[in-house]
Amino acid sequence: MKPHLEDHLRHLPHDELPAYVYDLSGLRRHAQAIRDALPERVELFYAAKANPDPRLLEVLRDVVDGFEVASGGELRHTREVLPGARLAFGGPGKAAAELAQALEPGVERLHVESEHELRMLCALAAGRSVEVLLRVNLPIGLGDVPLAMGGRPSPFGIDPTCLDACLRLLAAHPGIQLRGVHAHLASGLDATEQLRVIEHLLTWAAQWARARGIPLDEVNVGGGMGVDYADPHRLFDWRAFGTGLLRILDDHPGLTVRIEPGRSVSAYCGWYVTQVLDVKHSQGEAFAVLAGGTHHLRTPAAKNHDQPFEILATDVWPWAWERPAVAGEPVTLVGQLCTPKDVLARRAPVGRLRAGDRVAFAMAGAYAWNISHHDFLMHPAPGFHYLDAASPDSARTACETLQPAVSPQPSRGGSVVQHGG
Repeated sequence: MKPHLEDHLRHLPHDELPAYVYDLSGLRRHAQAIRDALPERVELFYAAKANPDPRLLEVLRDVVDGFEVASGGELRHTREVLPGARLAFGGPGKAAAELAQALEPGVERLHVESEHELRMLCALAAGRSVEVLLRVNLPIGLGDVPLAMGGRPSPFGIDPTCLDACLRLLAAHPGIQLRGVHAHLASGLDATEQLRVIEHLLTWAAQWARARGIPLDEVNVGGGMGVDYADPHRLFDWRAFGTGLLRILDDHPGLTVRIEPGRSVSAYCGWYVTQVLDVKHSQGEAFAVLAGGTHHLRTPAAKNHDQPFEILATDVWPWAWERPAVAGEPVTLVGQLCTPKDVLARRAPVGRLRAGDRVAFAMAGAYAWNISHHDFLMHPAPGFHYLDAASPDSARTACETLQPAVSPQPSRGGSVVQHGG
């Protein structure tokens, strides 16, 4: 944790906890390092679903090439926050109203998920032009991956056997222009595995397009770059990934490749900080009950992992009796919800943890607040704070920085804090 961030977390007023804190300068450096590692013919789009907080989107606007949205709501939100930004509209199960929305100016690519979706688009387009990618579920051995969207039976994308029917539809509707294919098959892959999948995909796409006599301008390989919550220092190797892409692209002159990472861009920049309300033992095991919980930070429940954290000890204790505490033994960190699933970290070893101490959960900048069940038990929403360095130290690499998550409409207010380098 950077000193200016720790200082801010320690001095947050008690009544402003729990809170999300976002390191905007850290996000900026991280995204720029990703951009710098990629070859020229690789476009970087940020998957807004990972964290659509307006301040994060504004920081990323000047670094990434565009934004991927996956619903009419995300499209509307991103258009309002970033007028004129390049947008790609993906996601399964698009309603007719969403397809009509995507035909309005501003959507550069529409990712078609099925023959039925393409038929609806043809009916709605009514002479208007739109550029599309066909999302294909390509059979490929993925092995044991954290999250598979394709490579096996899946609701995502079009089976390769159905692509010819889509080509016939497109031939009958020249206003709908096919630019290439999209294939986001899995998430949680390291650089080596990502490159293997991408090489297979590009080879298949080139052969498929050549066999049908159609141009292939673009292949969108999705995101899914691995983020390791068990080992926060084990980072996706963007430099090796960029070098490998450059080698693969040598075999595909003139082709543009687009990637759409989300989690691996913003996860490291977010912190969820809260306070220990109680510490107790139950049948020989220690539990720390925290303010907030998985209704604020659903990531550990959604992925069934332990969220990494740091303890910020405090000597403030307003009561006359001794503070409940645990020392030198594993402790399970839970929230305030009336369910045994409200667990943020299980049997984590700690030196000492006391009621009144603060706990800062790292890697909370993606799929955190925005996927949480906010209204369960009707606890207050967290606060939101945004840190931005006035003179960022350019010598610090992006992967060394960590940045937090945000809400588009924080109900407890938010603040921007400027820090020197």
